[in-house]
Amino acid sequence: MTAPALPELTLPQMLREHARQRPHDLALRQKDFGIWQAIDWQTYYRRAWQFGLGLRSLGLEPGGHVAIISENREEWVIAQMGIGLVRGICVGVYPTSPWNEVAYVLEHSDSTMVICEDQEQTDKILEAWSQLPHLKHNIVIDMKGLRHYPDPPTFFGDVEAMGAAYERDHPGIVDELLDGQQMDETALMIYTSGSTGRPKGAMISWRNLHAAAPGLIELLDIGEHDTSLSYLPLCHVAEQAFTNIGPLYVGSTVSFGESLRTVQEDLREIAPTFFLGVPRIWEKLHSSIYIKIQETGRLRRSLFNRAMAACAPLATRPKAQWSLSDKARYGLWYWLVFRALQNYVGLRRCHIAMTGAAPISSGILEFFRTIGVPLVEVYGQTESTGVATAQPVDDIQLGTVGKAVKGVEVKLGDFNEILLRGDSMFQGYYKNDEATATTLKDGWLHTGDVGEWQGEHLRIVDRLKDIMITAGGKNLSPTEIENTIKASPYIKECIVIGEARKYVSALIQIDFDTVAKWAEQERVAYTTFRSLSEHEQVNALIQQEVNKGNDKLPQVAQIKRFSLLTKELDHDDDEVTATMKVRRSKIYEKYTEVIESLYA
Repeated sequence: MTAPALPELTLPQMLREHARQRPHDLALRQKDFGIWQAIDWQTYYRRAWQFGLGLRSLGLEPGGHVAIISENREEWVIAQMGIGLVRGICVGVYPTSPWNEVAYVLEHSDSTMVICEDQEQTDKILEAWSQLPHLKHNIVIDMKGLRHYPDPPTFFGDVEAMGAAYERDHPGIVDELLDGQQMDETALMIYTSGSTGRPKGAMISWRNLHAAAPGLIELLDIGEHDTSLSYLPLCHVAEQAFTNIGPLYVGSTVSFGESLRTVQEDLREIAPTFFLGVPRIWEKLHSSIYIKIQETGRLRRSLFNRAMAACAPLATRPKAQWSLSDKARYGLWYWLVFRALQNYVGLRRCHIAMTGAAPISSGILEFFRTIGVPLVEVYGQTESTGVATAQPVDDIQLGTVGKAVKGVEVKLGDFNEILLRGDSMFQGYYKNDEATATTLKDGWLHTGDVGEWQGEHLRIVDRLKDIMITAGGKNLSPTEIENTIKASPYIKECIVIGEARKYVSALIQIDFDTVAKWAEQERVAYTTFRSLSEHEQVNALIQQEVNKGNDKLPQVAQIKRFSLLTKELDHDDDEVTATMKVRRSKIYEKYTEVIESLYA
């Protein structure tokens, strides 16, 4: 599909256009107490401007910052569009962040108002309030448990009512504000994950969002009849692309599930036509299928294994090149095995599925393409406003992130660093001119990632700062080694050690669900994560899986020794970021004794 020419309109202006042209068409769905509630474009727009004007009546000035700390729900996007409509700037905060991280983002962003989902998030704000001199108002979506507080926060619905009253006193104010909105105004501040230091506030303009849309729409091949499930954090640029940028420019429907815990059930009910999952989501779905297969009888396991073996060669072959026998072979196994698996994960109607935000094992990618889920890898950053390169659905090279999307240029700079250019590149970091100057040079975004070309396809080698040099002088990519090992359904996390060492070792975290299922089948007794990890038979199982991974790696990159972690890596323990990226320096520091024992 070639992306249509988009009108030169901001996202709130596009929302107004949909409300005018197709007021009663479905825009949003939200699941409450097991029932899907529908919101049309007219209602979406009305609630957005009412909320925005309510903030204005509370004192929000043009250019003022309003933070949102909530899981994905209709109020998130209603608030974001409302903030934008009155020329404010939306600042997303991860709802999983502890209070001190929340305090840092609110203080650094100079937010004057914060929108909280519920009591849990409000309590974080109250804990940090004394450190937030700019914060004036706390607005809450779900007031359960809060009305008895000495100084209760403002209810979200009351702000909408304030906005309706404000509009009656200022007729025409909504169109006046929207008509005056300029593309170069800052729309969003998205904070980077902070895997190597304090998060930085990336400023994204309406023009950046507009420029990111054509490549995204062309990649997804979407229109107004498509539907998606919004579940990844909206304070991340990836979900902004799939919940706001694409849907608001083409008018497709966005659905919000009940919670993160119900994602797979929601997928089955919604059956989205496009879907984005971070690698951990795909790894969990892979493990879930694997467990399901292990629970079935011998005949079904045999059918599954035969289906995978028969169709694996078709995983990366363009369908246009399939012979009649290829089509017949896949058709047979589709009806016998794959259709049920696609229904199980809720992706049977999906015409494109994506993985991004972190590297993924080629084995996981190949697995889903073999069962008929058209999974492709995409690459981008907060600073590029999302997707910059993507694998075309019918032009896959495993291990690459494909070609530049429409509107983006890619080249390799010094040390093969990936450089990006285009109107979607961000405005800069808030209150950090030094970091901005380092990242944006002569119109090119310096990503900090090392790449190489494989024909026309780009391959990500690793982060420039993460490349390891062994004691023997060999350059190794820890990410490549880790992803090869993590293709195992029994391994959830792998952290490779090798800098200035004589061989490569690793800290490995088991996948508790799949290893526990294996332990039950093998009659291995355990009580906790720790007792399971410390069991000799589990260590032997993981050694087998590491050996399988090593067979796919050059000898110098093979893991010679490993240690199993006795607890899951945790955000609260500062071991991973809010987006579940491993904080390597923290892990190396925390597990120094374990690491040294691997070289004793």
